[in-house]
Amino acid sequence: MKKRNIYLLFLLIGFSHLSFGQSKVLESLWKKQYKSEFNFHSVAQPKYLEIKNKEILQLIDDQPSFGMYHDNYFTTGVPTNEKINKSTADAKFQISIRQRLTKSQLPLNTSFYLTYTQKSFWDIYEKSSPFEESNYKPGLTLMTPVISDNKLIGATTLSFEHESNGLDGEDSRSWNYASFSWVHFYNYNFTFQAKLWVGVVSKENHDLFHYRGYGLLALNYRNNKENLWLSLVINPNDDLTIFNTTAEINYKLSKNDNQYLFLQWYNGYGESLIDYDKYTSMVRVGICLKPKLRNFY
Repeated sequence: MKKRNIYLLFLLIGFSHLSFGQSKVLESLWKKQYKSEFNFHSVAQPKYLEIKNKEILQLIDDQPSFGMYHDNYFTTGVPTNEKINKSTADAKFQISIRQRLTKSQLPLNTSFYLTYTQKSFWDIYEKSSPFEESNYKPGLTLMTPVISDNKLIGATTLSFEHESNGLDGEDSRSWNYASFSWVHFYNYNFTFQAKLWVGVVSKENHDLFHYRGYGLLALNYRNNKENLWLSLVINPNDDLTIFNTTAEINYKLSKNDNQYLFLQWYNGYGESLIDYDKYTSMVRVGICLKPKLRNFY
């Protein structure tokens, strides 16, 4: 288990160079149309990328079929709600990849992807450094760009995913679910996301929806130089009495790469499957590799 996860970490580093050029042409077009200096007025006003339907589809189809899906990162950190020691501090990393199975030839110019995301929690400061848990999430995703009046407004995704921790007996946690997501490209700086899901849970985590709810809202900001990303994700539970919160700051380390210094705060329930019903408040810092132009949750 430990060797396999270490190999995956090295694979993650390799993705940074592969994925850096994935949306370079699309980003260049957007920058040319939105190159005004940073000020409140330009950031607050909607400004959609002006592009024809055939052009955006060609750019999407020309991207490498294999690449990053969600953020890929390695972090370490400490709790804010309990005593800090080698048992409560940990490392956390995420590996997320996707393989495009079709070009944009499906109805509504949709592309079809095979996706895989793994999130691991590593008790790196304990003796022998055991892995506490890994959550595995394979899935299938349909992604459709939304263009109106030759302007890129956003994108929709329809996903079918399975998430589990690969354990047996009482420690087993799993669920199967379908999700629909809308991402709105408000302008070069801001994107908004709303995501809803429904699913079937296993008996060992029958009350998962009480803690993870049925959806999330996300706000992302990046500056014009694209060396700073700020993200906020709110995930309410099923009766709106709990609001699981993720706040992230990314600062680019090099102009010619997509590696970011990464600060993440998670506050709430459901960060891991094994302890989905336990309150967590963790601050972690590390390195993040981000897909270009987008930040989907």
